[in-house]
Amino acid sequence: MTDRIPPGRACLQELAAQRRLPTHQPMDQMTLQWIVDNRPVNFDAAPSFPRPGLMLVPARSWFTTPSQADSIHGVLHNARVSLLAVLLAQEYGLEDDDVAAVCAAGAVHDCRRRDDRADAGHGRRAASWFRHHTNTVTGALGRPVAPAALHRAAEAIAVHDVPYEDFAAQQKRAYRAAPHLVVVLKAADCLDRYRLPLQRWWPDLTRLRTPVADWLPPAAFALVVRSEQGALDGATHHHALTTARQSLARGQ
Repeated sequence: MTDRIPPGRACLQELAAQRRLPTHQPMDQMTLQWIVDNRPVNFDAAPSFPRPGLMLVPARSWFTTPSQADSIHGVLHNARVSLLAVLLAQEYGLEDDDVAAVCAAGAVHDCRRRDDRADAGHGRRAASWFRHHTNTVTGALGRPVAPAALHRAAEAIAVHDVPYEDFAAQQKRAYRAAPHLVVVLKAADCLDRYRLPLQRWWPDLTRLRTPVADWLPPAAFALVVRSEQGALDGATHHHALTTARQSLARGQ
């Protein structure tokens, strides 16, 4: 099987149904339209965020390759997870440093992926990158973050890709060191799964260890659709994301 699918040959949704997904998986218009057409029927028709929320859009240079930055685990996904993590953290009343730390964690959690398949160990690699580039990340965030909170963020990044039931002893220790950041990051990552090209891969909230407010899933779905459509229409990652966030903050 080749990973080089000629343009127009098949969309991600078709390739997923055929079990032929390539190594790198950028969003396409047909797949995004399929996502729109399969919007859950119980979702609010006018989703919105009750507060704007802090969001960090990662630089393309933070990713392993340009292809990875443009993929379904790339800039758009990481930025949306940073925003969703902030909204969850604020919902649960976490302290300001932990809110900022989980925003940073969301923005880099998949930055060391080598491909868009399972890629075991990418959380651990991203955590290592984060520890070596905290000044870069907090500089982009625009505010200092206490070292202890950054350490907790790194622990959360390292285990975000491992199911709770599969935690090894070291991962269990990491979870105990930062349980609130781990559950928030995992929940935020889960809520952005509406971008994936099969419904059985969409969020399963029963697997989370934290409650999710009723307004969040429909808002997360709309955030995927609006930001991905903006990018497909030619907007920069930053413009597509900020426009989508602003529209949802206004409840449009």
